[in-house]
Amino acid sequence: MTRDPAQPRYDWTLDEVEALFALPFTELVFRAAEVHRRWFDPTEVQISQLLSVKTGGCPENCGYCSQSQHFDTGVPASKLMDVDAVLAEAAKAKDGGAQRFCMGAAWRDLKDRDLPKVSAMISGVKAMGLETCVTLGMLKPDQAVALKDAGLDYYNHNLDTGPDYYASVVSTRTYQDRLDTLTAVRDAGISTCCGGIVGMGETRRDRAGLLHALATLPAHPDSLPINDLMPIKGTPLGGSEPLDGLEFVRTIAVARLVCPKSVVRLSAGREHMSRETQALCFLAGANSMFVGGKLLTTKNPELDQDARLFADLGLKPMGEGAQAPVALAAAE
Repeated sequence: MTRDPAQPRYDWTLDEVEALFALPFTELVFRAAEVHRRWFDPTEVQISQLLSVKTGGCPENCGYCSQSQHFDTGVPASKLMDVDAVLAEAAKAKDGGAQRFCMGAAWRDLKDRDLPKVSAMISGVKAMGLETCVTLGMLKPDQAVALKDAGLDYYNHNLDTGPDYYASVVSTRTYQDRLDTLTAVRDAGISTCCGGIVGMGETRRDRAGLLHALATLPAHPDSLPINDLMPIKGTPLGGSEPLDGLEFVRTIAVARLVCPKSVVRLSAGREHMSRETQALCFLAGANSMFVGGKLLTTKNPELDQDARLFADLGLKPMGEGAQAPVALAAAE
């Protein structure tokens, strides 16, 4: 019986995933585009905006992160934002065309004392008609249930990289810790947002290892962010060599092939990507992106740049009646 290449698989081998990376570039992108069209409108892109609701002072030692207390990056630690301030930012994001509002806190794990305040943020954003997403570190099962009850749609918890390269990136949290949190999220009925970062000095096989790990989860991520490292001075990975643009596009294409029904997001790194590279990513199966001038502590293209990109590529926001990114001049 012939296997339908557009149907999700959960039995990929690492060698199979690496072999996809090795395909001729045009063939790889063509295959990914075909699969993308099977499940999605290729002209639609889901638009998200991200806010750091608690910045800096994180006890983890993730080698890419400006918010770790282990590194001198000039990012001061702050307290958890007030609920009203977060909701004001969410309203601005919605006015700018965002469909999903993501809230990130620089924590190793969510503390029970902060759960009521975070839940109020989620409920308030949900009441605006936005999809809700948070990234708060590790979760216990009962905390995941509480977040679901507050109206949480997505929980972001990235694997970061492939399991064989993981120890080169972080040592304060294990790969299994990450998998356990994803299990708690799925068991609570929350959609998973899970991907990783490329350009951290890893090999192509390590990138294949990340996508293999995602493709063999009990359920593929509902949202799959691929971040291109934004090197931060003062972090161990601050001097990393940039990943070749075509290799990044290959990563997007392979992600689309091994997780065909996932919404594949262009996340960090668009600030240093050309318009042409981003266009190839959309051709290869990316159908989500962050908008707004900042992602937690790193730069992101401004709304007016994204409005022009959408217009020039003929893209539209995902979902009926959704609003395209608004140029800053029009929004002010």
